[in-house]
Amino acid sequence: MSQQTIDGLLLKEMIIAGANLLEQNREAIDALNVFPVPDGDTGTNMSLTMKSTVREIAAQDVTSASKLADLAARGALKGARGNSGVILSQILRGFARGIEGCETVDAAAFAKGLRSGADTAYKAVMKPKEGTILTVIRVISEDSARYVIKHPDNLPGLLDKVIRSGEAILAKTPDMLPALKQAGVVDSGGQGLLTVFKGWRAAFNGEKIEETTVDVGNAATFEFEDDHDSLEEIKFKYCTEFIIQEMNPGVTEDDVNRFRTRLTRIGDCVVVVGDFSLVKVHVHTNEPGKALQYACELGELVNLKIDNMAEERRERLRQAEEAQKAADLKRQQEEAEQASAQEELKDYGMVAVSLGEGFSGIFTDLGVDHIVEGGQTMNPSIEDILEAVAGVGAKTVFVLPNNSNVILAASQAAELSDREVVVLPTKNVAMGIGAVIAFNPEASVEENREAMTAAAEQVKTGQITFAVRDTVFEDKEIKEGDIIGIHNGRIEVVGKSIHDIAIELTQHVVEEGDALITIYYGQDTKEEDANALGEEIAALFADLDVEVQYGGQPLYYYLISAE
Repeated sequence: MSQQTIDGLLLKEMIIAGANLLEQNREAIDALNVFPVPDGDTGTNMSLTMKSTVREIAAQDVTSASKLADLAARGALKGARGNSGVILSQILRGFARGIEGCETVDAAAFAKGLRSGADTAYKAVMKPKEGTILTVIRVISEDSARYVIKHPDNLPGLLDKVIRSGEAILAKTPDMLPALKQAGVVDSGGQGLLTVFKGWRAAFNGEKIEETTVDVGNAATFEFEDDHDSLEEIKFKYCTEFIIQEMNPGVTEDDVNRFRTRLTRIGDCVVVVGDFSLVKVHVHTNEPGKALQYACELGELVNLKIDNMAEERRERLRQAEEAQKAADLKRQQEEAEQASAQEELKDYGMVAVSLGEGFSGIFTDLGVDHIVEGGQTMNPSIEDILEAVAGVGAKTVFVLPNNSNVILAASQAAELSDREVVVLPTKNVAMGIGAVIAFNPEASVEENREAMTAAAEQVKTGQITFAVRDTVFEDKEIKEGDIIGIHNGRIEVVGKSIHDIAIELTQHVVEEGDALITIYYGQDTKEEDANALGEEIAALFADLDVEVQYGGQPLYYYLISAE
């Protein structure tokens, strides 16, 4: 009879398998980027998000599917990067909400989790766009809901349906977004999500997805924090730990897996990690003798330790009354210190995302409190932005994402922060610089929001990089290695010369009424070349001021702004 439920242990295996399969296909998913630019990073962002998920669950062997899903969602949210990673984290967050309270997940609960995942993801995006990962999860969830009505007791069939549904809607994404159709690719985020689900199904079916570079955290070294104090009740009295070594002849990995399952039937907080040379074991049980008996069937036991947690709790209760006075006094001192620290917070602070030594220096010189490394080639995670906000020491923190693929992560960080966080819609560093210059420490939060946003939106920018593959985009035939100029989210000019593209792109960027052109040159551009370009552009636009500054950005030869 086929398996019809998923417990926490199996869900953990499924999530790890999905992360491994995603990492194996990361570069292929990156290559699906519509723009043939060298920083197409959907696969990378989604893989890093899943790696954070795996780190959160790696050392946890919980039998409850709901608890495991909560841990996975927390890990995904902490490590989410880029729009695709943030949306993936929201899908996992919604899935966890959908199966809340389920010790095991059947077909109906799984479908409910998918529906909740789709709803949560859509709510996280201000302007959802169809033909993306959002469409893929929505259609999968709708097809799954219809499937379980007819087949309520067929979980294997439902997982097959998830894959079939995902493949079908993914194939239709080029018909929903013309840019995908012309580039000849499907949506990269949708492909990444489908890859994760294929890993889930493979693990459910007992297929092994070979590990790649997914970091499973501390599982292999058994850095397991067994906090007896946090247990609300002691259902199982004896904390039992030991090591199995010198495995008996014929013992297989399946035997170790069965041993783990047997332990879950006689206790909880089960951890069984290692390989055939050494297996480390931890379990809370009322039958430590049985745990040892089961283990002896696998090999020799060493380093046995059995603690009576009920006695430990009685001792803690005896000490609690004496400790209460000291704890109250300490709490009062801490509250006084926190109140004093709150009074010392300055009114405003700023956090800017920046990639490039030059840009980081510019932001620092303009008074930005904290620089988050990241941007075009490596989007920072939600946790990176949260830590930066917390470290500023201000009541209100303005965050400048400076990349359209970071705005969603910054917005999620703002929701999680205990500070007032204002995320400004800066899509590149030039817009961020314009926003910072417009900041007024004497103005209100709303006045600054409006002024900084308006200043950012007045900045027009163009970027120059190279094509990483042959493609046709908006009727422009592009060959690998071509120099491309991007303006307003479009590939405006294509050619062979960085200099020629820079001149032509500047003419697209500059508009009537502009007073200043700034040329930021990247780490792969020589200073003398940038200065020569600046002189030539100054001659072409004699009525405008022209500045040349070092940005230090990788992969992009120039960022040209006009305002």
